[in-house]
Amino acid sequence: MAAIERAADQEENVQGSGAISTIVIIIAMQTEALPLVNTFQLTEDPDSPFPKGVPWVRYHGTYKGLEINIIWPGKDSLLGVDSVGTISASLVTYSSIQALRPDLIINAGTAGGFKAKGASIADVYLASEVAFHDRRIPIPVFDQYGVGARKTFSTPNLVREINLKIGKLSTGDSLDMSPHDEASIMANEAVIKDMEGAAVAYVASLFSIPTIFLKAVTDIIDGDKPTAEEFLENLAAVTAALDQAVSQVVDFLPGRSLSEL
Repeated sequence: MAAIERAADQEENVQGSGAISTIVIIIAMQTEALPLVNTFQLTEDPDSPFPKGVPWVRYHGTYKGLEINIIWPGKDSLLGVDSVGTISASLVTYSSIQALRPDLIINAGTAGGFKAKGASIADVYLASEVAFHDRRIPIPVFDQYGVGARKTFSTPNLVREINLKIGKLSTGDSLDMSPHDEASIMANEAVIKDMEGAAVAYVASLFSIPTIFLKAVTDIIDGDKPTAEEFLENLAAVTAALDQAVSQVVDFLPGRSLSEL
């Protein structure tokens, strides 16, 4: 009965009449997540709602009347690095929706940006559309499925309130950019590229959960520096810009319904 009531509440929110109460923030890297954990004074859940044995971490708490859950995929059990990429993002998004039934998902993280499209280091973008650039299936209709282009949840009032850049996001499982990927990214008209966004969007769309994407630029893809070097050089400073942007977005939510975003 509780699940049915929760589903009814979500349907009411999507239609715009109910106030947002529960949000899930999906973040791929611990470095990106911890500043927000501190900002919202969240605590790590010792009784994880996720399957036994997975490394996924839930930080949660109440902030200005909102139930906030930050989900970090954790460290790879073999290599000890952040579990980045589309597979981990898909799995934690699915499991978070099942366990927590959020009204809204925010996928926050860092991204590469194109200076030719106006991106600069530490710019924070709200993605207007997401797509994949490394799922090439050259068969009619399957090609469109591979790209998986989706418009993101529209938030005109949020955009007016907060000074964020708007641009299309392209997602793939590699940090660098091959010539094939570059052609696909250009076809996607992307301003920024990441390793999770379109995967989160795909899973959220299966359950009709509104999702917004906040991406802070750590490296200039069409610049002079090697991507990995520039990413690591700027990660800490850019994470501060991401923290500020996510905080502004969350501060805008209390008391508002989805239709008021």
